[in-house]
Amino acid sequence: MSYIFLQHYWWLVISLLGALLVFLLFVQGANSMIFCIGKTPGERRMVINSTGRKWEITFTTLVTFGGAFFASFPLFYSTSFGGAYWLWMIILFSFVLQAVSYEFQNKLGNFFGPRVFQVCLVINGIIGPLLLGGAVATFFDGSNFIVAKNNITDGLQPVISRWANGSNGLDALLDIWNLVFGLAVFFLARLLGSLYMLNNIDDETLRPRCRRHTLTNTAIFLVLFLTFLVRTLLKDGFAYDATSGAIFMEPHKYFNNLITMWPLLCIFLVGVVLVLFGVVKTVMSKTYYKGIWPVGIGVVMVVLVLFLIAGWNNTAYYPSNADLQSSLTIANSCSSKFTLNVMFYVSLLVPVVFAYIYYAWKQIDRQKLTKEEIQEGEAY
Repeated sequence: MSYIFLQHYWWLVISLLGALLVFLLFVQGANSMIFCIGKTPGERRMVINSTGRKWEITFTTLVTFGGAFFASFPLFYSTSFGGAYWLWMIILFSFVLQAVSYEFQNKLGNFFGPRVFQVCLVINGIIGPLLLGGAVATFFDGSNFIVAKNNITDGLQPVISRWANGSNGLDALLDIWNLVFGLAVFFLARLLGSLYMLNNIDDETLRPRCRRHTLTNTAIFLVLFLTFLVRTLLKDGFAYDATSGAIFMEPHKYFNNLITMWPLLCIFLVGVVLVLFGVVKTVMSKTYYKGIWPVGIGVVMVVLVLFLIAGWNNTAYYPSNADLQSSLTIANSCSSKFTLNVMFYVSLLVPVVFAYIYYAWKQIDRQKLTKEEIQEGEAY
């Protein structure tokens, strides 16, 4: 296996994990609607226990995504997670707040009351998808960092990369296009959350509300996502010369990537069709509850393609707005060939992990969540 193959392979793995993470944000999407879907304390507990069955999978995927980035592309990890410190800390803190809120909202001795922790779940449901979407948007719009690999020989301060200003990543929220994509991911998470609850909760009071929110969130998501997508495909992109490694601006780079790598365009279009099919059938049929699956698969396919066109075909996946030549590519930010090669064989165990997740998911969801289960069983 060549070094170039391993670099592309590991960007594929990262892209797949990122796509799965976006799908699993249905937990955050549903949590953001706790008070919209659940009008009574009992209904809110049903919403919380529905997402409570799966929140660990989302959190684990987020950690795995970060860990895989660290192992395969360590320069990105040190640049983004180290430089954009506050952006990532806010995201991680919101997920920690989520875990605490699930466990303690109905515990004895909770003098705050369950509503305080439910509000914390809503906060995670808003902040998590919004900031994660904004962070991913910087793959196309760039960030303010500088990389100086010669600093590794500095005995007093061997820091290779640094942020070009004192915002530590919060400046990403000042870019309107990062916010547009962040909001698109937020409403996508709400769409997925509505479909998930529709499939997971057996309650004729909550299901009509989930259908209404499915339609509303889909409309807002499509406007935001299509606006970002059209602008991204038409704008200049960050390319690099495979021989010299020099970064330069290429007109319509991301559109060119889709056309050049036409199988990705096919996957993208199939994903779009699956998303539209799942939403339309859910809205049109009052007896169809499985929209989460075609929509979920479609979302994974679309997001996977977005990640791949950001890193493949000689594209700088993490552009620098402060210094163009500091932009990161899969060639200049990856681990050694030996490391990538060893991890390649370890990654062959990933299908086993997916099989376990599928089995656990099926066992948990053998029966739909009902009011009786909340009242009689152990529940959040």
